[in-house]
Amino acid sequence: MEKNIERNTRKNERPTFPKRAVITAGMPYGNKELHFGHIGGVFVHADTLARFLRDRIGKENVIFVSGTDCYGSPILESYRKITEDNSYSGTIEDYVKENHLKQKDALDKYEISLNLFAGSALDRAGEIHSEVSKEVFEKLYDNGYLTKMSNPQFYDEEFNVFLNGRQVIGKCPIQGCSSEKAYADECSLGHQYMPSELIDPISALSGKKPVVKDVTNWYFKLDKCNDLLKERVDYLRQTKKASKYLLNTVEEFLKEPVIYVQKKNIEDLDALEAELPEHSTINEEKKPSVTFVFKDLEHRDEARVMLGNKGINFRTGKTLVPFRLSGNVDWGVKVPDKEDLNDLTFWVWPESLWAPISFTKAYLEKQGFGDEEWKKWWNNDEAEVYQFIGEDNIYFYGIAEMGLFTALLNSIDEKPDMSKIQLPNIIANNHILFMGKKASSSSEIKPPMARELLDYYTAEQLRIHFLSLGLSTKSASFQPQAFMEEDKREGVDTVLKEGNLLTNVFNRLVRSCFYTSQKYFDGVIPQGEVSEEILKEAHEAILTYEKHMYKHEFHSITYVLDSYIRNMNKYWVNNIKQAEAENNNELRKKILIDSFHAVRTVTALIHPIAPEGAEMVREYLGANEDIWNWEYIFEPIYSFIGNKEVHKLKFLEPKVDFFKKHESQFK
Repeated sequence: MEKNIERNTRKNERPTFPKRAVITAGMPYGNKELHFGHIGGVFVHADTLARFLRDRIGKENVIFVSGTDCYGSPILESYRKITEDNSYSGTIEDYVKENHLKQKDALDKYEISLNLFAGSALDRAGEIHSEVSKEVFEKLYDNGYLTKMSNPQFYDEEFNVFLNGRQVIGKCPIQGCSSEKAYADECSLGHQYMPSELIDPISALSGKKPVVKDVTNWYFKLDKCNDLLKERVDYLRQTKKASKYLLNTVEEFLKEPVIYVQKKNIEDLDALEAELPEHSTINEEKKPSVTFVFKDLEHRDEARVMLGNKGINFRTGKTLVPFRLSGNVDWGVKVPDKEDLNDLTFWVWPESLWAPISFTKAYLEKQGFGDEEWKKWWNNDEAEVYQFIGEDNIYFYGIAEMGLFTALLNSIDEKPDMSKIQLPNIIANNHILFMGKKASSSSEIKPPMARELLDYYTAEQLRIHFLSLGLSTKSASFQPQAFMEEDKREGVDTVLKEGNLLTNVFNRLVRSCFYTSQKYFDGVIPQGEVSEEILKEAHEAILTYEKHMYKHEFHSITYVLDSYIRNMNKYWVNNIKQAEAENNNELRKKILIDSFHAVRTVTALIHPIAPEGAEMVREYLGANEDIWNWEYIFEPIYSFIGNKEVHKLKFLEPKVDFFKKHESQFK
């Protein structure tokens, strides 16, 4: 009775999870296969939550979708290069499809359990994505959130073509930006600006400075969403449903429009201020720049033109600017012809923001559901959407997407009703570095491909290691010894530290239980009550694990597992010695009852992280799949094995591993 009371009390303290959940991970571009950052920085974390929620709320209540981002200037530029040097002869659709299949193969090898990995331009999912994109455009237009703007676009006079975003490289105009590269209207760190603000632009085609010509496109009035985004940030701070890092990054863009001018470039401050539109001035003695603060974007842009005409160099600050919705590249999702703008395509970033909705619809259609079923998952109080991204993409998902999704259900003339839509929970991970340095396909340090890592490590060794890095709190370095020069390899490979917990410590505990049961109890798990202290420790581990999973603190989950597994292994080692020394079968029985409870508990907790090894343990236990179900998470092993009096374990041969090392690690 006391145990039941304690258990019920603990249940009341447990976090509440949604009845339905959509998990989605950032979409990789269709111009390459996956590198280690895609897997270790996003997909492993998303998959761990998806697997946990299937165990926690039922697999029928969880949808995990992602896909290849098939459009965009990086893909166009990559395709242009390989066709120009005659190293590829297929169409751009062929090129994207081939990369999509490579990405899917890598995800499968890492045990990423997507319900659907689609492509924004491929097959039925691509068709649905085009339909959704049209609906989004029409709704934003009807709600008053779209505007036509003529802005300068870079034009290469030598090649007689407008340049797409990645065909122009310069320096980011945002004050304090440390980006290695800046493109036409965004830098590699995600800062947004108008093309005319880019510093020292150079064409990737001719290597010369391009000219600018005005081009008219559709823009989303993101700058009109400032108040609703502030309201969203306040809500997330109060409910603690997002990391401080994410919210602080979002808030940086919710400031008033500013311009910074270095004091050395100002001859007469009073005269300059008299010519500027309405503003306030911050002129601190110790600062090298004067800050001009404007009440809106229009006044700031008027000031930009005036300063430019005077030849005064300046930098702008982070603020909300109109979010470009369309472009004039052929390879893209078609924008509906509207007013006098025809034959445009969507800019890749906005259409990739609603692509997970398209993929959800595609998956549900494949399951036989109707066209409106997706709303039960994306627009329902009983559902949650968890969106995993890298820190470089916070602007798009944490700001632009929030504004877009709210604008879809609210007219610009009315106060936004936030209850009309269930906005996604953004889970942003910091950079995963390679050997202490930022690596990307566009930087000097090239990252290893995800498939290459599997020549030296198992997927489950890598999965638990990536989770342990704590990317939700800081950037961390991935330092595999297999990719180091031999003279720089020292001590134990850090990548194997967490994996050894499974391949060494937990393996020993599971095998010891099986071999002892086979030797002394005819392969049957002894029956009896689990010791109170063992039950208590299991309860504590379960509840702490669950709390960290709810907060998406994956590194803390690995700490819980490390402590619990090592404690249970010590319990076995310390007590079985006495039983063997005394040849005490009653003591052996007690130790086995307790240790099989630990094995049952760890197997359930490790299931979202190392699913293949956990499934093998379940198979040898002969347990049914309710062992994963968190409705029964506190129940002993006997609840899952049928007739406990005669139930036999699957026979375990000598030296069988449940959690395996890579073959290269035995050399």
